[in-house]
Amino acid sequence: MSENSSRRDFLKKSFVGAAATSAVLASPQVRAAATSPPVVPPAFENGMPVGKLGDRTVSRLFLGCNPVSGYSHARDLRYVSGLMRAYQSDEKVMDTWELCEELGINTLLSDPFEKPVRIMKRYRSERGGRMQWLSEVHPPKPYHDTSLADMRENLKQVVDNRPDFLYVQGGIGDSFVMRGAVEELGELLEDMKATGLPSGIGSHSIETTKAVAAAGIRPDFFVKTYHSDDYWSATPTEERVEFNVDSGGERDHDNIWDIRPEETRSVMGRIEAPWVAFKVLAAGALNPRQAFRFAFEGGADFICVGMFDFQLRDDVRIAKEVLSEVLDRTRPWRA
Repeated sequence: MSENSSRRDFLKKSFVGAAATSAVLASPQVRAAATSPPVVPPAFENGMPVGKLGDRTVSRLFLGCNPVSGYSHARDLRYVSGLMRAYQSDEKVMDTWELCEELGINTLLSDPFEKPVRIMKRYRSERGGRMQWLSEVHPPKPYHDTSLADMRENLKQVVDNRPDFLYVQGGIGDSFVMRGAVEELGELLEDMKATGLPSGIGSHSIETTKAVAAAGIRPDFFVKTYHSDDYWSATPTEERVEFNVDSGGERDHDNIWDIRPEETRSVMGRIEAPWVAFKVLAAGALNPRQAFRFAFEGGADFICVGMFDFQLRDDVRIAKEVLSEVLDRTRPWRA
């Protein structure tokens, strides 16, 4: 038996065994579904494979907006964030979003700060843009200083921007779990759902996802980092620190966003809700074909990727090609 076959068999057995012993993370119906062929559900819009987040149809590849806000994650290249902001004028961003719609990308994710909010309002009013907006709930303050009251106040402001979906930004989700306030995340999620918008919880740490599931909190979807760690600038395994991603601490070198990808795949395999994987390129360290396949085979239902206009056509083509192939998934498609 080949090494790959052995690994596949091991992963399948691990999935079934874990699901059978965890009523929190998977129901009997989901366990039965795990034995079904892991093919992409046959749903397309404008030539792009799509799925559902809540009642809304979403392209399986959609746009991240760090390049708009200038969050470059460029390791020690300090000038890149400024370069992003200089290149991404309002007109350039709106041109990019129009091209997205032309190519079948119908959704973008962004922070709720001044620049993307301003451009979204212009895009809708001046160009009749129909891009769906997955908005972070994210007050403009350090994660560790963000309270439940801060999040509730920010939620009101975010809803006024007329997004189509909501989610708790990943660093904030991590900070609540890190300080033992997972119940507050549950309260916040109920407030978000009360708006009538599909609502999710984001994280960089798989410990956040595990804590949310164990507490019986049921987001409409999860937004979780996921990428391989086989690139030269990744933090060595023995030096990785939980809840360190985007912390700005002395050991946060801004070069890795999922410190335990195998555990992410295992845990997410037992989660019922749809999964949006982000940072799938490890902020540009990975080849898109390699990274997209890794994410979809690892169980992601959607991938959120920060792309410039000149990257869109190639990335859309690659995503379609990967999704047209038989993928070695151990997690059923949840959307």
